[in-house]
Amino acid sequence: MRVTIERSNLLKSLGHVHRVVERRNTIPILSNVLIRAEGGELQLKATDLDLEIFERVPAMVEQAGGTTVPAHMLHDIVRKLPDGSEVMIASSEDGNSIKVTAGRSRFTLQSLPDTDFPDITAGEFTHTFRLPASALKGLIDHTQFAISTEETRYYLNGIYFHTVEDDGSLMLRAVATDGHRLARAQVEAPSGSEGMPGIIVPRKAVGEIQKLVEDPDATVSIEVSETKIRLTVGDVILTSKLIDGTFPDYNRVIPTGNDKELRMDRQSFSAAVDRVSTISSERGRAVKLSLTDGQMELSVSNPESGSANEELAVGYDAEPLEIGFNSRYLLDISGQLSGEEAIFMLSDPGSPTLIRDTSGSGALFVLMPMRV
Repeated sequence: MRVTIERSNLLKSLGHVHRVVERRNTIPILSNVLIRAEGGELQLKATDLDLEIFERVPAMVEQAGGTTVPAHMLHDIVRKLPDGSEVMIASSEDGNSIKVTAGRSRFTLQSLPDTDFPDITAGEFTHTFRLPASALKGLIDHTQFAISTEETRYYLNGIYFHTVEDDGSLMLRAVATDGHRLARAQVEAPSGSEGMPGIIVPRKAVGEIQKLVEDPDATVSIEVSETKIRLTVGDVILTSKLIDGTFPDYNRVIPTGNDKELRMDRQSFSAAVDRVSTISSERGRAVKLSLTDGQMELSVSNPESGSANEELAVGYDAEPLEIGFNSRYLLDISGQLSGEEAIFMLSDPGSPTLIRDTSGSGALFVLMPMRV
């Protein structure tokens, strides 16, 4: 194999694929990126056996062929090369190493045969549909923060995507919860998604997808089966195994009888929570909201460092109520609201609170209270 490629093109592609590679691996070839030169392009592929990213990039191919080399080392080398340089990659005659040359810099890296590189993309996909990158980004942005990190409840370690009938329209819905808070977002279901299986996309794959949908004008092609999802964005193909588990019936925790409405300026509320929570303890993080007619007092008390109070004018005309929340969770949710106002539907100090966005995005959040 012998190929020459512009440094910025190679760096961009390596930036996409090398993130999948775990820094510690018991299987040596999983530390490597597969590079294959053929037909005027360089193909790169990396995997951790659950997630795989494949990308093609234009290159000058003098001799076709393929090999695998340490992903993070190659990325570091290309990152440190001067801007605008041409990078030549050539494999040795015995196939055990490659030479990377740019200007006066020369590197020799150990390589492993490309024939040993694993492939997780086999299998049929039952449903195929297309979605604007901005729509997919919105679904992920609104829900990603609520993904659970608790390994024992592994079925909550991702975002649950499924289609559902809502007000006479078929919607593609994304849901994530960690038991303390729940986030739900939806867009109109694209053609081809009808009848798709409900799938749980793992946290790591969600993070990689989020980086691929940064161009709002792009269109994402999505293929789904019972066990895998494959997304194509431009020249990048991401394939991921799905979490094998059953997502709980989230509708049971969305309250329907909350009758106390609280309306307030989202930015003022977020800033006030941020200020008073400065003195909260790392472990506690509780902020108490004391509601009276048209007025809310936020208070934090920490025996080790003191207390903080702030008053805020709000739209509230129900009976007085005191309720506590985790301040970080409040900030996470208010960060996902895009309307000027935030609407909290409350019941009592021990029941979940429903939070809606006024921007018309259809996003909905549920937050469990804390004892304060």
